[in-house]
Amino acid sequence: MPVEFGLWRIDGEVRKVPFAKLGDESRLEAILERDVSILGLDVMVIGRQVPTSYGKRIDLLAVDAGGDLYAIELKRDRTPREVVAQVLDYGSWVKDLGHEDILTLFSEHHDGARLEQGFEGRFGDVLPDALNQDHHLVIVASELDSSTERIVLYLSGEFSVPVSVLFFRYYVDGGREYLARTWLNDPAVADAAAPKQGKAKVRGPWNGQDFYVTCGEGRHRNWDDDVRYGYISSGGGKKYTSPLNQLFVGCRVFAYIPGTGYVGVGTVTETAQPVTEFMVDVDGERKGLLDAPLKAPSLTEYTQPDNMEYAVRVDWIRTLPREQAIKEKGMFANQNSACKLRNSFTLERLTERFELDS
Repeated sequence: MPVEFGLWRIDGEVRKVPFAKLGDESRLEAILERDVSILGLDVMVIGRQVPTSYGKRIDLLAVDAGGDLYAIELKRDRTPREVVAQVLDYGSWVKDLGHEDILTLFSEHHDGARLEQGFEGRFGDVLPDALNQDHHLVIVASELDSSTERIVLYLSGEFSVPVSVLFFRYYVDGGREYLARTWLNDPAVADAAAPKQGKAKVRGPWNGQDFYVTCGEGRHRNWDDDVRYGYISSGGGKKYTSPLNQLFVGCRVFAYIPGTGYVGVGTVTETAQPVTEFMVDVDGERKGLLDAPLKAPSLTEYTQPDNMEYAVRVDWIRTLPREQAIKEKGMFANQNSACKLRNSFTLERLTERFELDS
């Protein structure tokens, strides 16, 4: 059913404000580049009219705080079905963009500026190590025919294709201009939609619950300490600690020792805090973590503001010794201290191996 807008002026006589045609949609593109928050998305623009490798140009390419990419395309004068086909084509290109590709695109569209600096200025956080773990396709249109709406909902709902439609209307009233918007299916809803048929994707939509966390082994960290005192940690700079801020009370974490495998699963019970403030139980006595017996001999080196170690309290559900770590070909792993775990194969195997409820 086509989406309908209505705008009424109610100061005095109730009067419906008629919508008008925005003569030049490149104007809307420029407005969105200046303030992309009009879309209702918490993203930063990487570039406008971004050229693809096959000669087409994406109206706006953006990135969110988690490093996911958004290809945003205005309908313009194309038929609804043409713009759907176009944005799917863009998705086939965007999905393969690597870290360096994205850095280069931002620099080219921002007079040589560095994405790391722009990202920190926009989100107040460091740029994630793993960019483009997922991508989203957004069509901006004043209207779509009902059959094209059905196609979009079919693709996003039945097959988890990350395509969404934002409708906008342009109004002029008494010399003032207005834009109104609403989603046909906003990206948050589309991302949460699970496929109902067909083969599950390896990297599917995030389930809103599960995270991958890295448990480094060495002078500053030891898995035995993590198990004994119920925590995971990271330190050495904001680049390494900021991903821990994604972890919220009640989320589930799967712990991975690099090069060894998955060794534990647990529920977060307290969010990240400096190790200098982190308290643990030692033989029935409450002590600071740094005063507890530790197998990691150098944790106290990471207690200055520029390298502070942060700990997240975890109630472990299952843990394994290193020698029994779970590691199989095709399982997800990277160097981030924490990130959303979207890999369906990895989740299926860990659910089975850790004997968890699905």
